[in-house]
Amino acid sequence: MVYDHRIFLGEKIMPKLVALLSIIVVFTGCSINHPIDEDYSQYLANNAGEFQIPRTEKVAEYTLTPKTKAHHYEFRAAMTGYANLWIVEFGDILVSTLESPDVQAAFRSLSEATGEVPENTLLLEFNLVDYTFKDFEARVKLQINARKDGKLIIDETYFETGVSQGGKMFWGGVFGMKNAIQQSTKNAIDKILFRAITDINAAS
Repeated sequence: MVYDHRIFLGEKIMPKLVALLSIIVVFTGCSINHPIDEDYSQYLANNAGEFQIPRTEKVAEYTLTPKTKAHHYEFRAAMTGYANLWIVEFGDILVSTLESPDVQAAFRSLSEATGEVPENTLLLEFNLVDYTFKDFEARVKLQINARKDGKLIIDETYFETGVSQGGKMFWGGVFGMKNAIQQSTKNAIDKILFRAITDINAAS
């Protein structure tokens, strides 16, 4: 049997060349940035009603811990090329979620806390413990406590994974990847809010 040395060399060299180019991209700063929160509000509007969050008759205000507001997470995915840098700032995503029609409709009233909380108003504090996007899914660990007139109603840490997005990431390219991160992140947050509101209703 005769081997074509060009094919042999290609089989040996090409994987190494791809890996080398990936390393160059990562360490020379030649990245295309993709902020996930950039059009997240529009994504939520386009997918309104997708997940049914339970209702509560509570009037509530919310606040984010400094750590949550400052959260910044970056990662790359081989499926869409290492030149693409995916950026998740969870605090901005969470605020967009809390201000979205679906979540607003779940409360009698929900607004951002800007000062002293009025009497008979629930104060919700959100503290992000961890966020990762791994194995095609968002993984969110979020601590939520609720107080009313100084009394602690709930203080729970919820962990949820978003719906897996392997197919969309494989076939959808860059656009599909962004949509995959948004969808999986939304799904994880929705499931956490479902559990938190259910706990609030049960505790008060």
